Amino acid sequence: INAHITSLEDEIDKMDAYLPKLKSFILPSGHNIASKCHIARTVCRRAERNLITLAESTEVNPLHIKYLNRLSDYLFILARDILFSSNTDEIQWEKD
Repeated sequence: INAHITSLEDEIDKMDAYLPKLKSFILPSGHNIASKCHIARTVCRRAERNLITLAESTEVNPLHIKYLNRLSDYLFILARDILFSSNTDEIQWEKD
């Protein structure tokens, strides 16, 4: 599982190197596949939180938690990459 985590981190770093730096929160929108990546990311975050809760009552491999965390980070960056590659603007969250 460590190799999978490292692979995700490497891919995140590659994409993050050329993507514009974030200056605010972005909303999941702009492209159908990017939006689906955001949905998958939220599912990963939920699974991560559930695994953390489970770890309070039973033994859980901490690498599984770390993997879910990195996978959700990867899906976030992948969504940004899809928008960037398709020349679609990221929609930034604006406080009312």
